[in-house]
Amino acid sequence: METSYLNSVIRQFEYYKSLGEKTFAQISDENFFWQYNENSNSIALLVKHLWGNQMSRWTDFLNTDGEKEWRDRDAEFENDMNSRKEVLKKWDEGWNVFLDSLKSLKEEDLDKTIYIRNQGHSVMEAINRQMAHYPYHIGQIVFIGKMCAGNWSTLSIAKGDSKAFNAAKFSLDKHRKHFTEEFLQDPEKGTGTENQKN
Repeated sequence: METSYLNSVIRQFEYYKSLGEKTFAQISDENFFWQYNENSNSIALLVKHLWGNQMSRWTDFLNTDGEKEWRDRDAEFENDMNSRKEVLKKWDEGWNVFLDSLKSLKEEDLDKTIYIRNQGHSVMEAINRQMAHYPYHIGQIVFIGKMCAGNWSTLSIAKGDSKAFNAAKFSLDKHRKHFTEEFLQDPEKGTGTENQKN
């Protein structure tokens, strides 16, 4: 098993990305735009904000400041999308830029200095910053989706299933693998545990 920092964080980000996508699969087109109140974000706005951050931070990120002059952060919170298709296009575009950038890195890049609003970060620090930021918003997406969906299929261990889940895990010999492996396998192969997240 590849145990490098980069491999680990890529898997971790792909896992959180999958939670967003499993939420999208359970909600109606209208639910993408539902807001609890005027001061709250919809799923569409959260996706647009993630897209804006990913495009700005990770386009040519080793050479240019992560807060690009062309980014309009305030506009990321304006409702100007009208369809699921528009939202998912931004979702895919942002994640592709981000993950492609991570996959292009080598371990020796991690100590290089990059800048976000003129503040220096090592590449590792910049990645860690997003490891807190992106799951924060994906958690919001999942929470809103759960409120909106009529019949929610859990993305975690189902209530009442913790003992059985743990028993199955402890029945195995001790071994080393990234916890996301059972959730990120080729969908055609399947894992049989898609609804049992840690």
